Parts: sequence; C-alpha cells; structure tokens
Amino acid sequence: MFSFSIKEEAWLVGRRNMLVKTLANKGISDQNVLRAIGTVPRHLFLESVFYQDAYEDKAMPIAQKQTISQPYTVAFQSQLLEVKPGHKVLEIGTGSGYQASILYVMGARVYTIERIKTLHLATEKFLKEKLGIFRIKCLYGDGFAGNAAYAPYDRILITAAAPEIPNALLQQLAVGGVLVIPLGNFETQQKMLRIVKKSETDFVTEEHGTFRFVPMLSGKTEQIIDK
Repeated sequence: MFSFSIKEEAWLVGRRNMLVKTLANKGISDQNVLRAIGTVPRHLFLESVFYQDAYEDKAMPIAQKQTISQPYTVAFQSQLLEVKPGHKVLEIGTGSGYQASILYVMGARVYTIERIKTLHLATEKFLKEKLGIFRIKCLYGDGFAGNAAYAPYDRILITAAAPEIPNALLQQLAVGGVLVIPLGNFETQQKMLRIVKKSETDFVTEEHGTFRFVPMLSGKTEQIIDK
C-alpha cells in the first residue's frame, strides 16, 4: 500500500476521513477508490488559501484557469474504470495531478497528458518533489491524439467535456479495456459513458448519469508562460 511521508495537521486528516464517508454515503462502494481518496492529500494540490475547503465535495480553482474536479466526480470516474493493480491507465487532462495520483495509489501504471505546457511542467515537478511520486509518466500534448508510443492501455480516462469520442483513443485501448468519457457540449451537461472494447471493431457503451466538465479542446496545445 502506498502512503505519503508528509506531516499533516490532525484536522486535515480528519476532514479527509469525513470526505471518504461522504463519498461512501453518495454511493461510492469501490474500497480501492475510497482508500485512495483517504490517502491522497488533496489540500496540497491547492493554494494554501483554499486548505480550509480542500476536503469539501466541490471543484476548486487551480493554475491557468483550470479546476481540480469535485471529489465525487473523481471517485465516480475512478470506480467506473474498475482499475486493477498493474493496469496501464492513460489519463487525458493532467491538471493538478490529483486524479493521476488517485489512480497511482489504486495501483495503476499512470500515463497522463496535459495540453498546457506550463501546467504540465509544474505538475510534473510537484508530483516528484512535493509528493515523491516518480512513476507517473507526465506527457505534454493533444489529448485527442492520445499517446501511441505507450499503447495499448488497459484503461483510458478523459477528464474534460469531449464533443466526440476520439478515434485515436479507441484504437489505443486494449481489447477488453475500458474508456470513461464525459461526452457532450461543455456549455451543457455531459453524459458519462463507459465504453468496453470487446474486439478491434466491437464496442459496448453504457451511460452513467450526467456531469459538468471544462471543455476538451481538439488539436490544440498551449505554451503559456507564467509572468
């Protein structure tokens, strides 16, 4: 079991434990997911001014006008993936690195793609230097293209509102693998889809409610430099 060698104030640990209970009460039943939520120090992914609210079940702002997803959304998507130890997981949308860290604690081999260069570099440094995680592979690029170099993936997770299901990601998914994607216009709600690849040409799609995500932008990367 992975644990973080980080000194924490007791009230932060207590708030995190309460978050786990809240998510369980909302229907999250995968014990591997709940254990990961109870292990990863979410407050460290936020600016210190937000520590008081770090374990509230709500989305929070991070750098580059992005957000760290609501814990329930993170847990719900993670549960749909049905991650097993050793699974190779591709995440589209690194953001703060919180979701990637949850998957890592669940035992996955994580590859995560971010399209904003500054955010990619900052999160990669944070995961290594602040959390001591060196085995999450942080990649810079277009999420719609995925990353064929490390394919096939047992699981693929998209953490932004996708207007369509990227064909490249379906191709990079292993047979028997699972892709979880919030599909739809970002200005409205998206349908959470769980897609199972039965063969190279056969896919089974399930719907699992509606959510709200920031948009997934096609064919774009941004080299934003902080001033």
